[in-house]
Amino acid sequence: MGPESSEQTQEALILGFLADGGEDFTSGEALSSKLGLSRTAVWKHVEALRGKGYRIEAVPARGYRLVEVPDRLTPLELTPLLATHDLGHTIHFHETVGSTNELAFRLAHDGAEHGEVVVTEQQTAGKGRRGRAWVSPPGLNLYFSAILRPELPPQRAAELTLVAAVALTEVLRETGAEAFIKWPNDVQIEGRKVAGILTELSAEPERVHFVVLGVGVNLNAQEEHFPEELRATATSLALARGQRVPRALFAASLWNRLEEWLDLHVEMGFDAVRQRWKELSSTLGQDVLVRTDRREFRGLAEDIDTMGALLVRTEDGSVERVLAGDVERLRPRATSGS
Repeated sequence: MGPESSEQTQEALILGFLADGGEDFTSGEALSSKLGLSRTAVWKHVEALRGKGYRIEAVPARGYRLVEVPDRLTPLELTPLLATHDLGHTIHFHETVGSTNELAFRLAHDGAEHGEVVVTEQQTAGKGRRGRAWVSPPGLNLYFSAILRPELPPQRAAELTLVAAVALTEVLRETGAEAFIKWPNDVQIEGRKVAGILTELSAEPERVHFVVLGVGVNLNAQEEHFPEELRATATSLALARGQRVPRALFAASLWNRLEEWLDLHVEMGFDAVRQRWKELSSTLGQDVLVRTDRREFRGLAEDIDTMGALLVRTEDGSVERVLAGDVERLRPRATSGS
């Protein structure tokens, strides 16, 4: 560990102790003894944190208190908030990247470990599903990719997308937003897309090497931040709630919840995830139009199977199994008068 990273670690520890202290002051003496540093060294670290935008109050004979955290997504903001055993313990933060998924894929290929996360303030070539672009303005939202090394056969890797959708929808609901999952991996509030998930994997026929789980969540974007063609179909958590979202807090809550669901998936298998996904879905029970690469058809979205595929009962009564495609909810059928 070089001098810079050890200083960052000490700064993160100081922030962690101050965050734990909440509204109370933490004495300089307590910080010195916990960290094995002189009072002067603690003061220097506090000054460095202030220079990075943290408002830290210092009162003689009482100590230090954290008043305000800058709206950033660096390890300094995120680490003190995490309660995970693996996810986010190594954070690769970048002001700007082309795509967090591409960078995470390269890092995983070079040996990055399970739970490492790439997070950025802005993507210049964000990737959406089916080759689409993901619009990623700077400093407003959450864009990250987690590297996972699950003990799964490749055909089960798609389950991780549903795990992420469940975790994300639950965290959005806990903020007061009425979020639902639209099959396969869009999360919506009031029928407008607030988040997307893109899972990519490296595998052999029998074994997954790694999975890159990419998530984009519109947190503080306002209408003017969306391209005109998306304004009718996209939203953000701030637009839905009418108030700004503390991004580091949201990110940490999401990573904590995501790891809980990943652990449950390992322990219990897909069925627990599938049941929760069904409870949170806006697609099941609806008349839908399905567009795949090969064809287009209508039917009633009845269920998802044990691999996450959508089961649609078509107009001729047969059940179609949809593994990939776009699903559009149709208006309820008009009932004919007598």
